[in-house]
Amino acid sequence: MADYYQEMGWRELEDGEQPNHLLHMARFLIDCGLYEDNFTGEWPRLPPPAAKEAVNNLKEITIEDEFDKNCPICLKKFHMNDKAKEMPCQHLFHEKCIIPWLNQTNSCPFCRYELPTDDEGYEAFKKEKKRAEQRKEDLENLHNSMFS
Repeated sequence: MADYYQEMGWRELEDGEQPNHLLHMARFLIDCGLYEDNFTGEWPRLPPPAAKEAVNNLKEITIEDEFDKNCPICLKKFHMNDKAKEMPCQHLFHEKCIIPWLNQTNSCPFCRYELPTDDEGYEAFKKEKKRAEQRKEDLENLHNSMFS
């Protein structure tokens, strides 16, 4: 049976060697999930996939006439009677192109319009970011009304 140090991939300190307390604190914060959420100020990872309901509710369009547009993902032209999915930002995609994309991330690959997600932490992050921007704008408006 492996001992604690072997299990964790660590080694015992040599004689006279001092532990790196900052490294231990950083590992502790990362392991507890506190570092990413509270100290970086940005979402620490890629956005989560789009909500299944949002993906299922995307409008399906049948291309009824030839027009000179192509799918921004595969770059192939749309042909007559092709099925296309329309994002809320009005960009059109082949279904086989956009569904795998939205299973990875929640945004339009063309303009980065964001669909809702099922990730509560990410949705809370977006709300807080929007509130912070609104507070900054309100403060600027207050300042301008007082000093102009």
